[in-house]
Amino acid sequence: MPTSSPPRRPRSFVLPSRAVLWAGAALALLVAGAFAALAVLQYREAFANERSRGELMARVLEDHATRTVETSAIALSAMADLLAAQPLGDATTIGPSLNQALVGLPFLRSVAVVDRQGTVLASTAAGDFGRVIQVSRLGPWPEPGRDRLGGFIAGRNLGDLDTSRAQAVPAGVGFIPLLSQVQMRSGEGLLLVALINPDAFANHQALTVADAQSVALLADYGGLALAATRSAGVAPGTRLSEHPVFRERLPASDHGSYQGAGMRTDPQVVAYRVSRTRPLVVLVEYPQSAVRAQWRQTLGGFGAVAGAALLFLAAMTVTAWRGLRARERTHTLLDAAQAEAIQRERELSVTIKSVQELIFRTDAEGAITFVNARWMAIGGTTAQAAIGQRLHELVQPAQRARVEALFDTDIDAGVRNASASVQGGEGLRHFDIAVVPLHHQGRVVGFAGSAADVTERVVAQQKLQTQLAVSALMLEISPLPLSMLDVSGRYLSVNQAWEDFTGRRRIDVIGRAAASYLPADEAALHDARDRELIAQGGRMRYEARVAHADGSHRDVVLIKVVVPGDDGRAAGILCVLMDVSEFRAAERATREARDVAEEASRTKTEFIANISHELRTPLQSILGFSELGAARAGEQARLATMFNEINGSGQRMLALVNDLLDVSKIESTVGTFHLERLDLRPLLRDVAREFEPLLAPQQLQLELKLSPVPLLAKVDPTRFQQVVRNVLANAVKFSPPQGRIELFGETTLANEIHLRVRDQGPGIPPAEIDRVFEAFVQSSRTKDGSGGTGLGLAICRKILQAHGGRIHAENLAGGGTAFHIHLPARGSTETSPVPL
Repeated sequence: MPTSSPPRRPRSFVLPSRAVLWAGAALALLVAGAFAALAVLQYREAFANERSRGELMARVLEDHATRTVETSAIALSAMADLLAAQPLGDATTIGPSLNQALVGLPFLRSVAVVDRQGTVLASTAAGDFGRVIQVSRLGPWPEPGRDRLGGFIAGRNLGDLDTSRAQAVPAGVGFIPLLSQVQMRSGEGLLLVALINPDAFANHQALTVADAQSVALLADYGGLALAATRSAGVAPGTRLSEHPVFRERLPASDHGSYQGAGMRTDPQVVAYRVSRTRPLVVLVEYPQSAVRAQWRQTLGGFGAVAGAALLFLAAMTVTAWRGLRARERTHTLLDAAQAEAIQRERELSVTIKSVQELIFRTDAEGAITFVNARWMAIGGTTAQAAIGQRLHELVQPAQRARVEALFDTDIDAGVRNASASVQGGEGLRHFDIAVVPLHHQGRVVGFAGSAADVTERVVAQQKLQTQLAVSALMLEISPLPLSMLDVSGRYLSVNQAWEDFTGRRRIDVIGRAAASYLPADEAALHDARDRELIAQGGRMRYEARVAHADGSHRDVVLIKVVVPGDDGRAAGILCVLMDVSEFRAAERATREARDVAEEASRTKTEFIANISHELRTPLQSILGFSELGAARAGEQARLATMFNEINGSGQRMLALVNDLLDVSKIESTVGTFHLERLDLRPLLRDVAREFEPLLAPQQLQLELKLSPVPLLAKVDPTRFQQVVRNVLANAVKFSPPQGRIELFGETTLANEIHLRVRDQGPGIPPAEIDRVFEAFVQSSRTKDGSGGTGLGLAICRKILQAHGGRIHAENLAGGGTAFHIHLPARGSTETSPVPL
């Protein structure tokens, strides 16, 4: 905004009088009179200069205070427009916009949105959000679209007005609220509060007066102190109603100066000025004693002139010279203060030009007289090129009448607002325009305003409307029945799938209670669930049987969620219904089939166990008589051979029956393992000693490579040794003569016991290496007529599974096979049944 520098004060110089030595007593009287006149003149001029300096300081401080509040008001107006445009009146989403607006306003502590109950709906101070404050302490609410500046309130932020969390506030810490009422789309009135930091005024006052003896104070029109320099000795919030400025001089004069009583006890030189737009008063005071001290210093040693005439004249000359120098210094200080004021005016102008919003000023007809640098980004031309253009001619033709009405001088509206679009270099951009008329001597001489670029907000609103329409369409075409109920259980909306499922039309159910269409027991179930969901919040899932449009009853899963309202409390319940009748029927069929299969498996296992026991009785007779026959055959070799063949076949038959019996025991629930915490090394050595008679005929060598530390595991000793015997028996059976068998054991880093049995046999075909652990399966390379049932390795796997272990085999690169046994290293004694 253009500024004009105040005219410089003309300097006046007083030339020293020429002494007339021969005037005698007359000259002495003349010099004495001149001295007295000069002393009086200096005394008056010292106070006049101090009053002028005080008035200048008051004008500078008042201008700063007014501009600070007006800048805050402009920003608050833009924030109010942004808040009023929020979709569905939701104030909680404006937080990021408030933070962004606060970046360029360092004199604001925070900005918040408060409802009439005192709830902080949004705030740039994270700790204030959600607090409930004493909103009455902020003062009466302004009319919608207007703002009101409040008094000093103790506290760091709005959170200190929360009586439920009262905290001690240091003396002098507070804020000045600037209030603006926003009328939301829902009709609700919200309060937009900007907390102005009084320290911003105090710091500027301290820098402006730059004198330890000078004090400055900012108060409201009623005398309530808002900010002051430390030397004033007045805490913010103190009432100065007895101060002469507030008791006598206001409202007779809005600015002036005087000598008399002030804030401090001793007489002061007081200058004051009332803000041109706000109920604010700036006071600047300087002690009269300090002025007199300066005056005495100026006069210096004039008292010594009472001596001889020559000494008197010399003293007069020196005194006049010192008086002139003091006066010159005073003028220098005034010029410096004036230059500082000009500099601050320029800085404020630069600040306005750098604001991201467009700030402009027009004449009474709406022609632009000033714009800030933001014009370059919007209009594409220099700010100077915009001077003289009428603002309404720059917007879209359909909006020109609306913008032109802002500059109507016949109406008394204060802040005037309108929305308009401008075609710029980057395409069509949307703006919220606010203008304020400028008055001089009772008539409008121009307008000051700002234009906030809301293009992103408009585009976002358009996208939001599209998204809402798409969301509504997606709910409507959803194949799942959807319904929305209020907290009283009445239907608010349903989709097409719900109509198809229930056979009811939405026009017949909207506004009616859901319980009116349901049996009493179903209605009670859903009502209890809904009350529980509203009390706890979140979501809920449960199953029920409901009537279908075709008259049948279906198994359904209902998923319900609470829909919050604007006040944060539950506004309704959204219900999704999924028909799971086919899944439940499939589950029942699967369960019945599983029961049948389990019964069949149990019958098979019991049959094998029973038949195995029944077979062992005749086998014992066959084996006994064959052994008796072989013993009595004597020298009848042929007869002895036949009895031996009968005995061998019986032994093989008995081994098969025993293996079948082992399998049946492991698979049945009657088989029980007695697990004990043991060191496996003694068990392995016992089994190795048992195989010594079998190793000698083929000259086989069994090497034990066991860990030097105990191999502790929880095993059934008998069953574990049975596994080791089966694996070693296979290794002995298929190892070539003079071969070597290795039994290796260690505890791994994974806290497992690893046993490995390695032989030099023919190996197992890769395709069969996993199948050899199945019942009745033998490797094709081992079917050499040497016997075997194909159950040994199957029994090993089942025993190890019961121990929580596993077994697998691998072919070695140099020939032979290695069987790996893994067991968990565990402790404590227990008995556990073998799992099915």
